[in-house]
Amino acid sequence: MNIQSLFSGIILVLSFTLLSPFVAAGDPYAKITYPKDREKLSATSRKQIDYEVDPGPRGDHIHLYVDNKEAAIVRKLAGSHPLESMAPGPHSLCIKVVNKAHVPIGVEQCVNVNVE
Repeated sequence: MNIQSLFSGIILVLSFTLLSPFVAAGDPYAKITYPKDREKLSATSRKQIDYEVDPGPRGDHIHLYVDNKEAAIVRKLAGSHPLESMAPGPHSLCIKVVNKAHVPIGVEQCVNVNVE
């Protein structure tokens, strides 16, 4: 092995090691932490959704949907958001990561709840 090959190999390894934290970021995700899927909610209790999101490089913020209708645009990447009163019966709650043009990027989570 000559010195030039060894030097080139060291440069390559150092470049990968130093730059990998910027290239290998975690995968984007959307997570609803409350309510849980299939949870029963009291009709008289205060409703809210708790969530955390990593939008990744393609995402910007989230949209909240109740029964497939947009209910809110949320800029915080983690926290709670109040929900409007829901009629008794089954409901679907979703959070979707969207880009700056408000287009979903495919990162989302939904839960089904039943208001009693």
